[in-house]
Amino acid sequence: MVLSLDGSKQLFRQDDKFDSQSFIKYLRQVKEKFKKFVIFLDRATQHRSKMVEEYFHQNMKTMKVEYFPVGSAFLNAVEECWRQGKGNIPSNYYSSFSQVKQAISNYYRKRRFHLDIKKYLFRSTN
Repeated sequence: MVLSLDGSKQLFRQDDKFDSQSFIKYLRQVKEKFKKFVIFLDRATQHRSKMVEEYFHQNMKTMKVEYFPVGSAFLNAVEECWRQGKGNIPSNYYSSFSQVKQAISNYYRKRRFHLDIKKYLFRSTN
């Protein structure tokens, strides 16, 4: 999930598999929607692969990458979105995994998170 600094835009995508290729596909969608941006990432393997690093290098004029320090989920506003989802997605019985997946997807596509992104990013300086 990507959130704009002012909270007016967000982009959520759900893939069956999260790997370097699906992440680059997502980055292309982010680039299309936001044009020029800074992206803050955790240190997941998919975010740091050679393929992804090369993509970042090729697009350095339109995107800047910053990595969160290890063990600092509290700086990442997207973690708050995931936390809210855990509490707000109905815990109904779903007869299939695809129904669970659809419920999660519907929640994150429709929900607007009005978070002060700067609050999260500046926590480390307080």
